Amino acid sequence: MSGPTARRLILGTAGHIDHGKTALVRALTGVDTDRLAEEKERGITIDLGFAELGFEELGFEDVGPAASDATDGARAAVRFGIVDVPGHEGFVRNMLAGATGMDVAMLVVAADDGVMPQTREHLAILELLDVRRLVVVLSKCDVADPDWADLVEEEVRDAVAATRFAGAPIVRTSATAGTGLDDLRRVLLVAAGDVGRDADDVLLLPLDRVFTIRGTGTVVTGTLVSGRIGVGDTVRIRPGSLEARVRGLQSHGQEAPTAEAGARVAVALSGAGVEVEALARGQAVVAEPRWEASRMLTARLRMIRGTEWSLEDGQRVRVHLGTAEVMARCSVLEGAPDGSETGPGGDRALGPGEDGWVQLRLESPVVARVGMRLVIRAWSPVTTIGGGVVAETHAPRRRGPPDADLARDLADRIAGDSGARLRSALRAHGARGIHTDLIPVRTGLPPREAAEVLATELGEGAVRAGDGTIFGREVVRVFTRRVLDATAALHEAEPFRAGIDVAHARSLAPGGSHEGFADAALAAANGKELVVDAGFVRLREFAPSLSDDQRALMERVATFYEGVGLEAPETTDVPPELADDPAFHTILDTLERDGRLVRLDDRTRIDRATLDAAISRVSEAFGGRADLGPTDFREVIPVSRRYLLPILEHLDRRGITRFEGGVRAVRGEPDD
Repeated sequence: MSGPTARRLILGTAGHIDHGKTALVRALTGVDTDRLAEEKERGITIDLGFAELGFEELGFEDVGPAASDATDGARAAVRFGIVDVPGHEGFVRNMLAGATGMDVAMLVVAADDGVMPQTREHLAILELLDVRRLVVVLSKCDVADPDWADLVEEEVRDAVAATRFAGAPIVRTSATAGTGLDDLRRVLLVAAGDVGRDADDVLLLPLDRVFTIRGTGTVVTGTLVSGRIGVGDTVRIRPGSLEARVRGLQSHGQEAPTAEAGARVAVALSGAGVEVEALARGQAVVAEPRWEASRMLTARLRMIRGTEWSLEDGQRVRVHLGTAEVMARCSVLEGAPDGSETGPGGDRALGPGEDGWVQLRLESPVVARVGMRLVIRAWSPVTTIGGGVVAETHAPRRRGPPDADLARDLADRIAGDSGARLRSALRAHGARGIHTDLIPVRTGLPPREAAEVLATELGEGAVRAGDGTIFGREVVRVFTRRVLDATAALHEAEPFRAGIDVAHARSLAPGGSHEGFADAALAAANGKELVVDAGFVRLREFAPSLSDDQRALMERVATFYEGVGLEAPETTDVPPELADDPAFHTILDTLERDGRLVRLDDRTRIDRATLDAAISRVSEAFGGRADLGPTDFREVIPVSRRYLLPILEHLDRRGITRFEGGVRAVRGEPDD
């Protein structure tokens, strides 16, 4: 049983230096993960090492009763990509890069030594990163006194009991003697249980290595956190703007056409600028072209218990997210629940074991998605102090405690159901909106689930702009209310007007709105509370009405245009006794709708009967002729160029004449 039927998971090591992590991996897989000359020379792991452990050889009957309870025959096919991390305190940054994407972790504790500083730090990191399953391995049991090993096991049990991994299985082993390895394999298979990832999610591949292979070119490696990747795919590297094509792919050391979430992959990339010098650990491969790196994150952080560290407002910290390590300034939005925990000068702070909302203002951009886990370490001395989960990836700048609505929204982003996550994200983005393609990034939802809840939201008041940007129901409702109020006020004050013009309605949108927001919201309201027609917005039940005086004015305006004939003036040239009336422009629009005036351009109207007579003369005099200039047309339209040109341009638009090469032609048949 192999290939597509085997579930791909990531198994990571953790633990103090010299507790036998690399030896254990070598005993399980036959692979020495120390690949660097310096590692072999010094006898310690410095950077990440990789191996593979498969369970296809184990049948259902071989895994034992405990494993039988957690899995079945079909799911017994599991292949672990092993990430062996350094245990030395000086290389915790490398350990954190390797911990990205771990499904199951082996916390290795030497039975002849016991729980040490990096044991506790690594255990805290695994908890902060929300690693799904933990297996504790007591190593070097062949050289430990049995009574001492019992004490160490009890010490480990106590350390784990204070974490979410309480009750994790403990397996005694010896890599050199080979004892306990079969038991460890069975326990690992049980731990694999229901752990898995969604291959139908968005592609996210944080890079942990970049190198060149002769004949292949640039190669990147990493743990495929979500989604799938295949040969021939077009991908993007963020931060940055590079685009590349996948020219080759290996999954767990084997050539493969595709790879899915949970796999260790090596990807050969080709494309302009895709050179080793342009890529580095901390970047990520994504598929979505709109996914941009973030410089501002809002996160729910929890400080590690049992330390002397607090997180104070304005404090500079190291943020580890994916495989990236960047510096950030913290804006602590809330401290202890009773508000008593503050930093210097009264600023809020989070004390040991406390949790709260913090905004991280990053000094370099990172690839982030809602729901991703992060770890924070102190600037100096460098030590792990806390971590948490990302709630906003492109957040507005925030300070001070969030109000009840914002606190609810932030909580929904990381703990709500799928509908609540989408609604809270849309509320946060307001009239700026979220493009449909970015909803999985800004909500943490897989695309299929995001599409389902989006369809529900669109049916309940959210709207979509022409370019695919989505706006939540609340901001649409507020804007529509503004337009309704403005329109009703105009109807009350000036019932002769057709309504507010669309440009004015658009101006009622919030500052910084997406360019398509107002039109999308107006289109959604059209035919319901409002009617959008001929460039105006009116209430659905409203019809403009003229007073007796205004109707008399309309007749005077019509008579004026009949009198000026072909010398049609711009509206600014109409006599003040007509044009100064507030209803003048409404009257022009009414006369145009009634067919008594014709609009030559935005500033000029002409009497319809006068224009029709002129068109008839043009057709009769010049029908079928070409090479006609303004002087020719003045024979039948005897006005100066000031009045003639707008008329001829109007005839061009109607197809009565055709202007080409500086002259005009007249169609053969008279206009009907």
